[in-house]
Amino acid sequence: MRKDDQREPVNEQSKDKQLEQFRVDDTGQKMTTNQGLRVSEDEHSLKAGVRGPTLMEDFQFREKMTHFDHERIPERIVHARGFGAHGYFQVYEPMSEFTKAKFLQDPSVKTPVFVRFSTVAGSRGSADTVRDVRGFATKFYTEEGNYDLVGNNMPVFFIQDAMKFPDFIHAVKPEPHNEIPQAASAHDTFWDFVISNTETAHMVMWAMSDRSLPRSFRMMEGFGVNTFRFVNDRGEAHFVKFHWKPLLGMHSLVWDETQKIAGKDPDFNRRDLWDAIESGNYPEYEFGVQLIKEEDEFKFDFDILDPTKLWPEELVPVKIIGKMTLTQNTDNFFAETEQIAFHPGHVVPGIDFSNDPLLQGRLFSYTDTQLSRLGGPNFHEIPINRSVAPVHNNQRDGMHRMAINRGPVSYHKNSLAGNAPEPASEQEGGYVHYAEKVEGRKIQARSDSFKDHFSQATLFWNSMSPVEQQHIVNAFRFELGKVKTKEIRENAVEMFSHVDPDLAAQIAAGIGVKPPQVTSQPAAESENIATSPALSMMNTIKSAKTRKVAVLAGTGVNGAELTSVLTALKEAGAIPEIVSTQLGPISTEGGATFEAVHTLLTSDSLLFDAVYVAGGAQSVDELKTDPKAANFIREAYQHYKTIAVVGEGSELLIAAGVAAPESAAAVASGTPTAGVPGVITASDAGDMSAFNEAFVAAIAEHRHWARPMHV
Repeated sequence: MRKDDQREPVNEQSKDKQLEQFRVDDTGQKMTTNQGLRVSEDEHSLKAGVRGPTLMEDFQFREKMTHFDHERIPERIVHARGFGAHGYFQVYEPMSEFTKAKFLQDPSVKTPVFVRFSTVAGSRGSADTVRDVRGFATKFYTEEGNYDLVGNNMPVFFIQDAMKFPDFIHAVKPEPHNEIPQAASAHDTFWDFVISNTETAHMVMWAMSDRSLPRSFRMMEGFGVNTFRFVNDRGEAHFVKFHWKPLLGMHSLVWDETQKIAGKDPDFNRRDLWDAIESGNYPEYEFGVQLIKEEDEFKFDFDILDPTKLWPEELVPVKIIGKMTLTQNTDNFFAETEQIAFHPGHVVPGIDFSNDPLLQGRLFSYTDTQLSRLGGPNFHEIPINRSVAPVHNNQRDGMHRMAINRGPVSYHKNSLAGNAPEPASEQEGGYVHYAEKVEGRKIQARSDSFKDHFSQATLFWNSMSPVEQQHIVNAFRFELGKVKTKEIRENAVEMFSHVDPDLAAQIAAGIGVKPPQVTSQPAAESENIATSPALSMMNTIKSAKTRKVAVLAGTGVNGAELTSVLTALKEAGAIPEIVSTQLGPISTEGGATFEAVHTLLTSDSLLFDAVYVAGGAQSVDELKTDPKAANFIREAYQHYKTIAVVGEGSELLIAAGVAAPESAAAVASGTPTAGVPGVITASDAGDMSAFNEAFVAAIAEHRHWARPMHV
């Protein structure tokens, strides 16, 4: 083994240690040019006299301005707006029965990873909370080389063949004649594409669902989308689909909330991920695989290579094999998140491709786009993209070459360098493609097994709860309500009548078109399964952990009560933050102080998961002087969030129109009242433990859909 192949074993610090040599700390340093020359003046350019012209001999000015003029690189055509973090992955048990990939064998090994989450359609400057698919791309820095799992938060896609990808993106992007709308699919060209390409039906159902409005990157699933292969040491293969399952469960925003957050905090999801990692609430995702034996490829009534189809978990269970934990934010957004380059073709031994026609096109496209975006073929040498495994080949030169290769030889085979670098055998870790037998006539066509465009869309619809179904109907009504061409609206209703006639009728009722005449129900998904509970977000993990709670309090707040609630919330893993009329310390009725970190002007209930109004007459009177306090409560109520009040805090419920005066009076006196879902009340007298327990349990529910909307 060559000397430069000697290195420490891969662990979770391997990539961080490699990046350390590229990190720069400017603290306490003198300013220099890019050439290391110390700079004596950085305020004024060199001029001919105090009021004279700037002289072009001012090389420091030219260097600074030239660098500034070229600081931006082309943004990604899709997934332009993203946010990333470092972490590690650990397998639970050896997976040698299915794959020889080394990073999936030893439970004691922590493989470093970098994950980039993103929206798809919008530009870099768009908002986080738009209705859109989310990217979920993971780079594993393994000892066998980089492995990229490039996926989305939805398991299927809009099209079946990569040939149509440019057309789909052209349709969903802003329309070319006026560059409107930004980061939105609610326009004519997108829906014209949908009705003209009915293979989109299943994915459109997902896009219209709450899956497209994630509460947090930490609370959404990830999928590899395409069908890959696992190959073991014996050369045996299984078809495989990849899953990421968040340990906090899957949770969404509501549509009204997303639109308002886009104005209040367009960086909402980014900030959430950053803050969680900074506070030590490390996001965790379990890694799962669905496996199908080669001999079972044609066992199902759908084509397992069709990227518009999922493998229902009730038919092909997800085997959980490991966990990923994100532990470190980036040091520099551009150098890491913006310059990272993913590619589904970056694989390691034991992971191979299938004949999925969408995947085959992706294997070309990703390299091609990096050449343009990152300036040439050496994008793999950018620090964030570097493999922690040694790199040896005969590829030299090109723009931005970082490595300095010694010797005169840059070809294979050779005798001058002893034939080095030479290929490795399979036993030595060399990548060998799975020996699949392939035969057939060259043809530009699609298999008949791909022609079913509606059955899984129906399965998805049937698997939704009534609340989720209503949200899907509302999403269709909003999106198609923005479409100007009536014929497109009519054709969309007709198309989705093949998914479910009642769905089509409900859509039609909201967009000014007549529902089509339907003579038969759509076909069921299969003989074996009519619904898939795994598809409904109602069946997810529920926890109060990391939920943000707005604590409305002012001067004279009940200190004992406030202390009790704050303690209970923190013990449950929630994050309470005090919102008041002004920043800084607020005094309790007993003279103690708490710190207000937000004001009613700088924050909003949109940015929290729950609201608690503390008791204390003076405190509540102070809050009532600002109309934004009542609106804070009203909006939280309208978004189905948990609201908790103690004693006099019930007066804000009246001001918000959430509670009647007699109900508030009963709360203040300690008399039990008939509960409204998710509204937790108590007097300020007696034991707070029952209140705290009920409050935490209500926060864990995320939303209270049964709540009457009378405000």
